[in-house]
Amino acid sequence: MTDQRWAGVRRRVEGAGSGTAADEVFGALGHKWVVEDPLTQGELAELEAQMGVRLPEEYRAFLLEVGAGGAGPAYGLFPVRRVQGRWRWEGDGADLADLTRLAEPFPDQGPDPGLVNDVLAQRPEEEDFDDIEDFDDAIEAWDERWETVMFAPERTAGAIVISHLGCAQREWLIISGSHRGTVWSDCRADDVDLAPLLDDDGMPVTFARWYTDWLEKAEITALS
Repeated sequence: MTDQRWAGVRRRVEGAGSGTAADEVFGALGHKWVVEDPLTQGELAELEAQMGVRLPEEYRAFLLEVGAGGAGPAYGLFPVRRVQGRWRWEGDGADLADLTRLAEPFPDQGPDPGLVNDVLAQRPEEEDFDDIEDFDDAIEAWDERWETVMFAPERTAGAIVISHLGCAQREWLIISGSHRGTVWSDCRADDVDLAPLLDDDGMPVTFARWYTDWLEKAEITALS
């Protein structure tokens, strides 16, 4: 059954890409307005069998009716491709996702903010050290712990990276758990923790809202 929310979306993306100001849309020089071919039902079934999980409905409908990736928010929607007989998502940071853990639920309340705050509170301050070398050693040790906590693989179980915004900032689609189907921001490179994208009413942004909001704004710029 066709998901009507995706009706005409591929044509609209192609139309925006042919607009006189298409290159002015952020990220367009990266995705070049190319939308990959949609997956077949057989390919989607093979992908989901390999991952051991059914993808969120809005996203799987997109894969079947619009494309496997390409033109989209920021530098584009990471395409999912079969490479040497195995499926994977490709893009800057796509390998941050552990594809063997997609059936595991993403943490029910999201990543533990208490743990992150505890580590932040323990960050060494230069004025607490008489010797700058001792401070440097303490900061280096703290950085290692911070990286270990922030990028622990269990914090992003049940999720895939779907877009790169530049400067190591990315967005994730939650595949499993109570947040399934929503999109989360990842600015951990700037010491900002993972957080759900929210609309103007404070509601979590789902994949379809994430993509169509981008398309509407892109059309305004590209076709102006």
